[in-house]
Amino acid sequence: MQYGPGRNFVRLAVRLAWPFIRAGKRLSNFPFLKWLIYPFFIRPYNEVSSIPLNIEVQRPENIAMPRRVVKRLLANVDELFIFDECICRRHNKVSSPPQDIGCMALGPAIRRIHPSHGRRATQEEAFRHVDRATEAGLIANVAHVWIDPVAFQTRFHDLMFICYCDDTNCLYRTHMKNRGPSLQGACQRLPGLSVRVNEDACQGCGTCVEQCFLGEIALIHEKAVIGDSCAGCGRCVERCPHQAISLEIENEEALYDDLVRWIRGVSNLPIQCEEKGR
Repeated sequence: MQYGPGRNFVRLAVRLAWPFIRAGKRLSNFPFLKWLIYPFFIRPYNEVSSIPLNIEVQRPENIAMPRRVVKRLLANVDELFIFDECICRRHNKVSSPPQDIGCMALGPAIRRIHPSHGRRATQEEAFRHVDRATEAGLIANVAHVWIDPVAFQTRFHDLMFICYCDDTNCLYRTHMKNRGPSLQGACQRLPGLSVRVNEDACQGCGTCVEQCFLGEIALIHEKAVIGDSCAGCGRCVERCPHQAISLEIENEEALYDDLVRWIRGVSNLPIQCEEKGR
């Protein structure tokens, strides 16, 4: 098997591409320019779904944390690869969150990822990696974005990524508040997941407005209101000082089935069928 580019090449490519991607996102809402930028961010070649890992979920009572959804997905994928570092946090030279909590790649395309980037992993190793990301306060983003197969020279439809992202360094999450039409809808909320505001508890402090990376929360009559394009990442739930925002899942089975259906719709990732009663 011939490998794609090694770690040093990808690091250099990221360093060179970073300012152009950042500028593209910032200019994606400017007249005329937004239509030049549009092809680089258009769906379905640029789609991300967030799964909050460390947020308590309400209803039904037996759902503890959405990280179980991530682990169910990993349990049903045979080929897993864990990167030794987060390329974004390394690029920005930060030590917290830890640089060594890297992305995961899923699918047959991992056979072409150069060993200098990390290692193929067992399901148990992948589960431990998810737990580390949870403890670090990171958010899992299931991503199918053209830049990943270009960087690692793999087939687009044979690869999915799970990135463990923070709010200030991630290439996916930053510079999205004033996004243009090509980026509208790039971050999709998982079906069946809802973000609710308890108006009686909300004090209108604006913490959630500041924390929302999409700018999808507004204060109306001194109460937080969730916008239609909310990605359901759960950061507002975690940061609200008055515990006025909650995350709800109506049906875990339906949510997981919808996630798998989306992955199968945009990729060739082979996901094993779960046994009934599992």
